[in-house]
Amino acid sequence: MFSESSFSKKSLIIGVVISGFCVFLQLYSPQPLLVIFREYFNESEARVSLVISAATLAVALFSPFVGLIADALGRKRVIVPCLFALSIATLGSAVAGSLNQLILFRFIAGLCTPGVIAVIIAYISEESPGGTAASVMALYVTGTVLGGLTGRLSAAFMADHFSWRYSFVLISILTFTGAACSLLLLPRSKNFRKQAGWHDAAGAMLRHLRNKRLLATYITGFNALFCHVGIFTYANFHLAKPPYSLSTSALGMIFLVYALGIIITPLSEKMIDRVGHRSGAVTAIIFISAGALLTLINSLPVFILGLAIASTGIFIIQASSSSHVGQVAGEYKSAATGLYVAFYYLGGAAGATALFIPWKLGGWPALVGAMIFVQCISFTAVWRYFRHTGMRTGQIDCLPPDC
Repeated sequence: MFSESSFSKKSLIIGVVISGFCVFLQLYSPQPLLVIFREYFNESEARVSLVISAATLAVALFSPFVGLIADALGRKRVIVPCLFALSIATLGSAVAGSLNQLILFRFIAGLCTPGVIAVIIAYISEESPGGTAASVMALYVTGTVLGGLTGRLSAAFMADHFSWRYSFVLISILTFTGAACSLLLLPRSKNFRKQAGWHDAAGAMLRHLRNKRLLATYITGFNALFCHVGIFTYANFHLAKPPYSLSTSALGMIFLVYALGIIITPLSEKMIDRVGHRSGAVTAIIFISAGALLTLINSLPVFILGLAIASTGIFIIQASSSSHVGQVAGEYKSAATGLYVAFYYLGGAAGATALFIPWKLGGWPALVGAMIFVQCISFTAVWRYFRHTGMRTGQIDCLPPDC
């Protein structure tokens, strides 16, 4: 027989894993469908890329404020409704009659996303039994990675064999089912304490933006997702053309490199503990740049290897940068983290759209050159303002990787 506390812990773990799975199930699921959208709607690649950037822009805009809402209403009261709303918005994408409508529904889905990813970390910290928060967080990260993989693979398979609309229908059904499971499984908050102080938190955000160490961290996070979303968005257009000419399902399989996140994220956190934030971030920048350069070689296996190496760098820099926020923010750490998430996803939105310019002007080599230039900016910020020290053991200052 299980004790009540044992059952509650199992329910908590299953609930947060399902929540993480569902929220990342949809965020980047349209990436392997971009070539289809270009042909179906007869639109440019720049316009089609807005399907990705609209969602990430919405995440960036809402992230700084959703924590304040959860502080007032409670964690589960925000997480579960956002999951249900996410399933409805995803279903709306399935019936979109134009590219503009699809972009709108994707933006609405993005607005629902921070209600999970920016709140559930606090929920895990508050409700996990003593000494288990880090292990619960690790399982949540696993759920996010599996969700990101499943979303892309299922979307590509459904689009290749049925229709891109069925891709969104399937993801909507899975998300709705997950929301219902989260409603039943996530334990009612016992350690939540209602907080007020919107004005104080807003003032803290302004002070954070004047903190050079924090600002450098925000810029690094921005640049990381800028390159990550950009390279995987335009890789679809690049690999759909000769000499590769990959199908939609094959393009979906490319995203299996994200499975590395399950292994790399916990290893990178341990590495940062030993070598410090600056060395961890510099290592990540080297990985991102080296991976991008490898994709210039005209070989599909080498191209995939390059994507895998670049992804490894992203997982490392996310662990280093997000944990660095917790180290250098002297007050209102939730506000500092909210700003980091905003900059991070704003970078994703910019990368999906802005990298169209070098892509249009010079193709894949120009896009890779732009990415390396952006990483040079990150290197400067990291070298000047990141601390040498690592994370404090037992803290959950590190956010999960973007999947």
